[in-house]
Amino acid sequence: MEDLLKKKCKPCEGGVIPFDISEIHKYQKKVDGWDITKDENEIFFLKKKFNFNNFLESQKFTNNVGKISEEEGHHPDITFGWGYAEIKITTHAIKGLSENDFILAAKIDQIN
Repeated sequence: MEDLLKKKCKPCEGGVIPFDISEIHKYQKKVDGWDITKDENEIFFLKKKFNFNNFLESQKFTNNVGKISEEEGHHPDITFGWGYAEIKITTHAIKGLSENDFILAAKIDQIN
């Protein structure tokens, strides 16, 4: 994960091939607890649920994810409520996963 933490997300506006499943699994080993899911369009996502003691902790975490996302220029889908936040990451421009997604996941995991 250390190598991912040192990197910065690169702008992606398409024209890049998304990771295939073997590349996804290689990178998945670098981030802890992130699940690989596919939506109804067969687009891969990284997904992780974080648990908290109350709503304010969930909100604070979500705000911190937003700050990191802005710094990286890479924005996840976030759902949160009392005691939880769920993060879903993909590279929309290429309809799949790229190194950017794993960089963002690694940086999100550093939030405490």
